[in-house]
Amino acid sequence: MLMALVLVMALCLFGCASRSNSGARVGHDSRLDDDTVCDSALQTQLEAIDATLCERYGLTTELAAVGLLDLRGGRVAMIHPDRIEYAASVGKIGILLGWFHLHRDGASELSPETRHELGLMIKASSNEMATKYSRQLGLARIQQVLNSYGFYDASRGGGLWVGRHYGSDEERYGDPIADHSHAATVRQLLRFYLMLEQDQLVSPAASATMRAIFASPDIPHDDIKFVKGLAGRDVEIRRKWGSWQDWLHDTAVVTGPGRHYVLVALTHHPQGDAYLVDLAAAVDDAMSRPC
Repeated sequence: MLMALVLVMALCLFGCASRSNSGARVGHDSRLDDDTVCDSALQTQLEAIDATLCERYGLTTELAAVGLLDLRGGRVAMIHPDRIEYAASVGKIGILLGWFHLHRDGASELSPETRHELGLMIKASSNEMATKYSRQLGLARIQQVLNSYGFYDASRGGGLWVGRHYGSDEERYGDPIADHSHAATVRQLLRFYLMLEQDQLVSPAASATMRAIFASPDIPHDDIKFVKGLAGRDVEIRRKWGSWQDWLHDTAVVTGPGRHYVLVALTHHPQGDAYLVDLAAAVDDAMSRPC
């Protein structure tokens, strides 16, 4: 029994070492870009989870795009990372970044009203607050900010696009690739959250304030999608979800004992919410394992 225990421990340690050393590193001082290599073991796990859930809920490979970024171990796995999708309310993160980039001098001294309104836009997904701030900034200026960080590049699959005020048809600028009024790709969403965790969006002070707005403890989570899937677990969730018709998405930074990761999923199917609930639970199970 002792020999068997030693063998199991050795295999476990070897497996962890193999995974942590394979693929490109995307830790605190690293980048996630077009050349980042997916970790083979994590990719296999994510693809298996996705395949199981797609079969369970009737999704095909064209109806879900997923990304997982391990912020502790520097591993990444992605399914359809550069396929541009209609973003629904996930695009509101672009308005948040635009506001802080264009108000960088006051990023750490927000009024309680502004902080709360931005929290409503992100955590409660308020269209009213999103439109208030997108009109203040202007759609063209918001997109210029996103482009300046490389979050949208038509030559590389697109990315994050904010081309319409939420709940208003007064202006509309479709993205150059798919003509979506709001758009996103898995890769650029992962990059957004990675850079936010690394204090690389606008400034360390602005990044910290944006993370606090995502958290907004005075505003309750909408108990759907990833939050529903992670209910009852010892985790902190900072997320932005989106829903419009059958476009059902969630994106989040999840932190808990032994794990810290970004999970992104964009679906286009009536059962997308059910897929997202089970995806969050299955991924958290995988990320909670010691090996």
